[in-house]
Amino acid sequence: MDMDNQTQVFEFILLGLSEQPLQQQVLFCLSSSLYLIGCLGNLLTILAIILDPHLHSPMYFFLSNLSLLDICFTSTTIPKMLVNHLCGHSTISSEACPTQMYFFIAFGAADSILLSAMAYDRYLAICCPLHYLTIMSVLRCALLVAVPWISANLISVVHTILMTRLSFCTNRIPHFFCDLNALIKLSCSNTQVNEMLVLVLGGSVVLIPFVCIMASYTPIVVAVWKVPSAQGKWKAFSTCSSHLCVVSLFYGTIIGVYFNPASTHTTQRDLAATVMYTMVTPMLNPFIYSLRNRDLKEALRKLLKGNHLAKPL
Repeated sequence: MDMDNQTQVFEFILLGLSEQPLQQQVLFCLSSSLYLIGCLGNLLTILAIILDPHLHSPMYFFLSNLSLLDICFTSTTIPKMLVNHLCGHSTISSEACPTQMYFFIAFGAADSILLSAMAYDRYLAICCPLHYLTIMSVLRCALLVAVPWISANLISVVHTILMTRLSFCTNRIPHFFCDLNALIKLSCSNTQVNEMLVLVLGGSVVLIPFVCIMASYTPIVVAVWKVPSAQGKWKAFSTCSSHLCVVSLFYGTIIGVYFNPASTHTTQRDLAATVMYTMVTPMLNPFIYSLRNRDLKEALRKLLKGNHLAKPL
């Protein structure tokens, strides 16, 4: 690329979800509602799990971490978009943009890896019930949560460092946040390494956990199929149904945005899919789990009534 076409960028302009004023108002109301509902739902889930001694088990420990990740994940992008709309500007500084990208990748990758740890937990609970509590010790649970956080941050560091080395032809980002793929497309530099790492690291952080989830659920399906009664089959499978719904929502939208052929991509389609996994999925997760889990539903009911769940011995 000719050096004359390169521009020293001090700030980026986020074009948002729409340039139509009426649509912007509607999307602002929708985004703020989804964000507030999602944060409130996930926060209530965390509080219910912490305060109810009956929920102090590995499954709920992982669920509370998933809720925390969902709050962090949505908070990296949506508040900035809402503030920009209220203030009447759509800029983000050249320092804040890679910072936002860093946390977005880190929390999203950690979310993906944690879902595979939750699948492993369900595999042990159904296929190895007698040894479940022995295998899922406090140390192992902590390790299974630490691995997603550490590995996701390492992946994010690599992407962010390489991104800061690029120069840009324009500062207009056709998105509502500093998305990695959108920034690569704006660059005047050679982005082959960046694009390769998107495929390698992005593929690893999505496909490897997805394969692990499928590997965990294969023996689960076999075990459930062997249960003689239909009621027993449903009871065994119901402990996994919430997780499967969350996995389907998360990976379905992620794969739709980042792993489809470039020729099938359109800006509106990518934005719609991005809204799904940045706003809708984190908002739905606590409802999916609470509606399908009697113990969590009861704990949330007591919490909302103001009962003191954690009583002193």
